[in-house]
Amino acid sequence: MTKRVVITGMSLTSPLGSDINTAFEGLEKLENCIEYNKDLDQYERLNTRLCAHVKGFEIPSNYNRKVTRTMGLLSIMAVRTAELALEDAGLLGDEIITNGQTGVSYGSSSGSLDAIIDFYGMQVDKVVRGLNSGSYVKMMPQTAPVNISLYLKTTGRLVPCSTACTSGSMGIGYAYETIKNGYETVMIAGGGEELHATEIAIFDTLYATSLKNDTPKLTPSPFDKNRDGLVLGEGAGTMILEEYEHAKKRGAKIYAEIVGFGTNTDGTHITNPNRKTMGKALELALKDANISPDKIGYINAHGTATLQGDIAETWATEQVFKRQVPISSTKSYTGHTLGACGAIEGILSVEMMNRGWFHPTLNLKDVDLECGKLDYIKDSGREINTNYVMSNNFAFGGINTSLIFKKL
Repeated sequence: MTKRVVITGMSLTSPLGSDINTAFEGLEKLENCIEYNKDLDQYERLNTRLCAHVKGFEIPSNYNRKVTRTMGLLSIMAVRTAELALEDAGLLGDEIITNGQTGVSYGSSSGSLDAIIDFYGMQVDKVVRGLNSGSYVKMMPQTAPVNISLYLKTTGRLVPCSTACTSGSMGIGYAYETIKNGYETVMIAGGGEELHATEIAIFDTLYATSLKNDTPKLTPSPFDKNRDGLVLGEGAGTMILEEYEHAKKRGAKIYAEIVGFGTNTDGTHITNPNRKTMGKALELALKDANISPDKIGYINAHGTATLQGDIAETWATEQVFKRQVPISSTKSYTGHTLGACGAIEGILSVEMMNRGWFHPTLNLKDVDLECGKLDYIKDSGREINTNYVMSNNFAFGGINTSLIFKKL
């Protein structure tokens, strides 16, 4: 018999702010977080100068050199949001964290890139310098969940999710399945990413970045016919997932229940999305939740503002829902936070569902006629009373995820 899974704690750091209320207020202001970054001027042949840094994130004084010797900024943000999410859930310091009943399921696109570059320097210069016992731990793709586990002393399962733009949503989805199938009682779940020039360059070389350097507030513009690409951001988001009866017994506050998770792969191309298999991931989530598409009152789209991505995603959504379901993209505010996006967007989707207000897609003036026929929320926010919301993410490698949250 499967278990019910609920969210009892949430925390984030993002370009919108580093607590949920501040981030939500940022959504209500209808202004994005994109900035011209002068540090990018030093790189020849890099075309974009745009990005979105986290705002309001403070490293606690007790995060001293000993504590952070194996952490880059990615892990520091992940550990801190995990700590605050546990505090929010009323579980920080509880014996359940260390007795084997709590696991970690967390993702990022990669480890901290400065640490990776340290090893690259060794290969180029043929000199070992600047390396120490923590260098590899900082750079390894599982650095965030490992550091969360070490800091909080968890002894349950550890599920590292390094699946590019679905790392955060995959972290939540696998945590949900872990509790649902009775393997753990509590899971620390989510994803993070630190901003780095090399990651910006990856998308720049693919001609996927926005070049509106002189008008950063006017980009990105998901689904708009005049969109010119994505902007990268950074951050981390952590949810505390808990078995429902355990949460109920201890009188925990419950933000929402996770009722559906779907994931699959395209199997066709490393970067070009496949609308058919993307749609299948949405259908898998609906099947897992045992609900029909008409129950979903809002969809938080992946919505990166890339030509092929926007079109494939919206057509897949139209084919599954067969109606103009309300939809918007948080990336129009935060930029694309890569491994963090699924977690940050999941948290904000739950918060919007509970408050009954859903943000528009910023900079969406004229919907691209090539996109699917959906109810694109634009210009201003919208009040929607719904018990179910869906959050979708898609990644390089043809990796697709869909999460469904239910109001309790």
